[in-house]
Amino acid sequence: MMDTWLGPTFCNTLPLSLSFPLSARILSSSFSSISARILSSSFSSSSSMATSSSHHHRRCYSNTNPPHPQPSLLVFSGGTAFNGVVEELKNLTNRVAHVLPVSDDGGSTAEIVRVLGGPAVGDIRSRCLRLSDQSTVEALAVRNLLGHRLPLDSPQAKSEWYSIVEGDHFLWKDVSKPYRETIRAFLVYFQNQILRRAEESFCFRNGSIGNFFFAGARIFFQSLDAAIFLFSRVSDIPPESLVLPVISTNDRLTLGCELWDGTIIRGQNEISHPTRGTIELIKKGSFSAPALPSRIKRVFYMSSEGKNLLHEVFPSVNAAVLEWLNSVDCIVYGMGSLFTSICPSLVLLKIGEIIYSRSCLKVLVLNGTWDRETNGFSASCFVTAITDALNRTYGEPSNRLQNL
Repeated sequence: MMDTWLGPTFCNTLPLSLSFPLSARILSSSFSSISARILSSSFSSSSSMATSSSHHHRRCYSNTNPPHPQPSLLVFSGGTAFNGVVEELKNLTNRVAHVLPVSDDGGSTAEIVRVLGGPAVGDIRSRCLRLSDQSTVEALAVRNLLGHRLPLDSPQAKSEWYSIVEGDHFLWKDVSKPYRETIRAFLVYFQNQILRRAEESFCFRNGSIGNFFFAGARIFFQSLDAAIFLFSRVSDIPPESLVLPVISTNDRLTLGCELWDGTIIRGQNEISHPTRGTIELIKKGSFSAPALPSRIKRVFYMSSEGKNLLHEVFPSVNAAVLEWLNSVDCIVYGMGSLFTSICPSLVLLKIGEIIYSRSCLKVLVLNGTWDRETNGFSASCFVTAITDALNRTYGEPSNRLQNL
């Protein structure tokens, strides 16, 4: 969730060992050259890229199943930092599953969740837009519409929103009638859901039209996966490219963290980019927020209902994520806020188990800058945090991986 320049990465290869049973390989090149290296490999069962030849580790391909012409990747990332790599990645392979958290509770997303509930869709919308078609005038018009943000002034934002919903806004100019009516239908449905909750005054300030479309579709279908499918078709994302919420749910999710001094922080935004209000403009990657009193020990999911809001919960991982993890040629830990964008996907039950069983290439792309969560971190600190998350080292004892 931080804006990051793609600089050189620290080179280190970790074996499957007592210290790091869930290894990561950090390559000394830009991500584009990493991808080129992946493309040049046959990914056969005898591939030299396998991190281990141990008999109990699953190979990426068996001799009886010839590899696909394009390699397949699964990328754990947030919705902002890795976006700059997506454009280059599309030139190398379309067979990419982007796994994203749905626990963001800041900015425009926070206002939707506050009034309508449900999971956060901002990161998913951001990645879908990056993957969307740009080859025609209409494709660009759809992308510009769904990527548009309303003004920061509340009255102006509300006025512009009504103009968009009514179909009068200039952003509709190059959108054909079939697309226009499809998109408008879900924006109107979103508006109707807000009006039905008149006791909650919805603030449109800095609102994302794509987020509103996504929320309307999710509520209509009662399915986050269906909303992603619709968004993918409307924005013409290549069918081989998937955007997968790490948790497929219609419920609100709350991320929490425990610091090394014992402090518990509730809410992703409070961890990474604390603001004075839910709709305050967030400057990602900024050091304007006060430093954390202690480094982060672990992240976990917290109860969103009931009286005990500090209670830890264990949501189920999206089955599609597990399916891809079991078969991809390369697993990538992308750039982004380490503890609020990457680790929320890694701490879920079954994620660490499958990654441990895979012998395919695992790549960690380091951030080019620090953020509030990782200020002063070395490369090895990133590796340790990721392996701790995968092993659930500091969580409930019964849920820890027994890789001792």
